[in-house]
Amino acid sequence: AKPVSGGTYEYGYAYLTPWLGFSAGWMFLCAKSASAATAALGFAGYLMHAAGIEGFVVPGAVMAAAVLTAIVLAGIRASNRVNAVIVSVTVLSLTFFVLAGLFSLPTDWREHWTPFWQPTEQSNAGAVGDFLQATALMFVAFTGYARIATLGEEVHDPRHTIPKAIIATLIVSALLYISVGAVGIAAIGAERMAGAAQTEVAPLQVAAATFAAPGALAVITAGAVTAMLSVLLNLILGLSRMLLAMGRRGDMPGRLAFISPSGSPSAAIIVVGIAIGALTLLGDVKLTWSFSAFTVLIYYAITNLAALRLPREQRMYSPLFAWGGLASCLFLAFWVEWQVWLAGLGLIALGLVWHGVAARLRAPA
Repeated sequence: AKPVSGGTYEYGYAYLTPWLGFSAGWMFLCAKSASAATAALGFAGYLMHAAGIEGFVVPGAVMAAAVLTAIVLAGIRASNRVNAVIVSVTVLSLTFFVLAGLFSLPTDWREHWTPFWQPTEQSNAGAVGDFLQATALMFVAFTGYARIATLGEEVHDPRHTIPKAIIATLIVSALLYISVGAVGIAAIGAERMAGAAQTEVAPLQVAAATFAAPGALAVITAGAVTAMLSVLLNLILGLSRMLLAMGRRGDMPGRLAFISPSGSPSAAIIVVGIAIGALTLLGDVKLTWSFSAFTVLIYYAITNLAALRLPREQRMYSPLFAWGGLASCLFLAFWVEWQVWLAGLGLIALGLVWHGVAARLRAPA
């Protein structure tokens, strides 16, 4: 990892071309802003559902974005302390979900798994398409662990710390995701869980409501709320550092590169908070998530392409990983809804137009 803020934006400039570097930064901003809006809406949805309040999801999401923006403005140390508390509550609650669920499984829990192995009326082609679309959407859930690379300037010994942190969190999180999904399906069945995900604001609460453990519903609600807050907080951190890097190069207005006495890019953080708040007004979690999936897959395709250009002495892993990542990202990107990837391609084109205009403005007269 390069010891500068910006992640793949900087990798693109260093190892590829300026337009690919800009595209990576632009895709990061688009993808993670949509993800942040999704997290804010998810937080508000869980909270309002638990409180029995209807119709205030969007205002709650805007308020969450504003509060966490203020926390990030206070500096990286304050953000880390808050994040440590939030993540601890989330991990403990999800661990409780798994353990409570295992001790509360119905006697016919094995039958809940049969849809995975029984043939269905759906054609094989349709099933494969749905699986690939779901894979593309799930990719978003695993991308946050590389976001630490966008904070390279604020990490001690980034070449060794960042890879270890990414690998460790991927393994732990994957195990946690699999455990939660397995227990949830065993508790209420795949069809009911899928239906809850489509119709309910808080699908895990549907499974938790069947657990015999006292207070299970309250614990899961708390974990869901803090999980969304953690995602939102880290996205604000990553987005603001990307804007900082782009402001330094002139790809975004130079004022976004301003560093406050607390060491934070305050102008970039404020702009990020406003943008996230505006996106939450869409009020559609599915739309923001699908858009995030396409744009983030393009971003990581550029990441893998840049990794292939690394000098041999700087490589830590075989280039086969980068080739596999490049092919997978480009393939999965176009399995989201065609309207989404078409809009994403249009957004890339719009960004490149801006990049050309900004380059002309920077050029000496």
